[in-house]
Amino acid sequence: MKLISIVTPCLNEEDNVREIYTRIKSIFENLPDYNYEHIFIDNASTDKTIEILRQITKEDKNIKVILNTRDFGQVRSPMHAFMQAKGDAVIGICCDLQDPPELIPEFLKKWEEGFKMVLAVKNNTKDTLLMSFARKVFYKLMETMSDSNVKQVKNLTGFGLYDRQIVDIMKSIDDPCPYIRGLIGDIGFEPALIPFNKPARKKGLTKNNFYTLYDMAILGITSYSKVPLRIATLAGFTLSILSLLVAFCYFIAKILFWYSFPMGTAPIIISLFFFSSVQLFFIGVIGEYIGFIHTRQLKRPLVFEKERINFD
Repeated sequence: MKLISIVTPCLNEEDNVREIYTRIKSIFENLPDYNYEHIFIDNASTDKTIEILRQITKEDKNIKVILNTRDFGQVRSPMHAFMQAKGDAVIGICCDLQDPPELIPEFLKKWEEGFKMVLAVKNNTKDTLLMSFARKVFYKLMETMSDSNVKQVKNLTGFGLYDRQIVDIMKSIDDPCPYIRGLIGDIGFEPALIPFNKPARKKGLTKNNFYTLYDMAILGITSYSKVPLRIATLAGFTLSILSLLVAFCYFIAKILFWYSFPMGTAPIIISLFFFSSVQLFFIGVIGEYIGFIHTRQLKRPLVFEKERINFD
């Protein structure tokens, strides 16, 4: 009998954690051909989430819990739980009930057909117009700047099924800060895509904000594109040539029209601020890549665990 691992990251989800457990349990009660384990990994919740998880583990030995020492973010913590899963396939699902567990039988059906990855892709979004525009711009940038051989799946949340072979490949990469969406495309297996309508969050507060989304976007760009660095090099070369031309034109104009061509301070001040802003921007770009390299060179674990429950 095949074992399916369910991985659910959570942070302050006291209103949702028992419901997601109950819904997944009821689904597998109707799937007698599969055994399952449900791994919750908690990012140091400060509400009653941990207390509820402890109660659930006493009631059901299929439930396993990893408690982190602190909040390790939305990337490292789920990936660590994936690495601990023992199943023939691993399903990642969020605790906020915006990933419908009822899609699990469909995931398994596609997996049994031979797909190594079965990915849920959201059809709709409840984002504001500004956020929706930002997402479209990001996906367009990633599509344009990424390695042409790496296909990015749009509107992917990470909700889906991953075969043991895929999980083992992820383990072998040993990336301390992986970008899952890019990693999926980099591995190269053709996924089965299942569209779904993402429901609005009914309970609790979202953990996403501008910083977390920005961090995810920068991680994706620095992981799978050198284009910003090449733009910086090209822009620096182009602007230096342009500066020399402008300086030469000013010099000739001053020689020819010495008394009628005042130099003034405005062009100097404008050019100073322009080139300073360009330099600061590209220093920031280079800094992001250096930070990216620094993170990987440290080779720190994905998370530090405080406690494990129901792991034998």
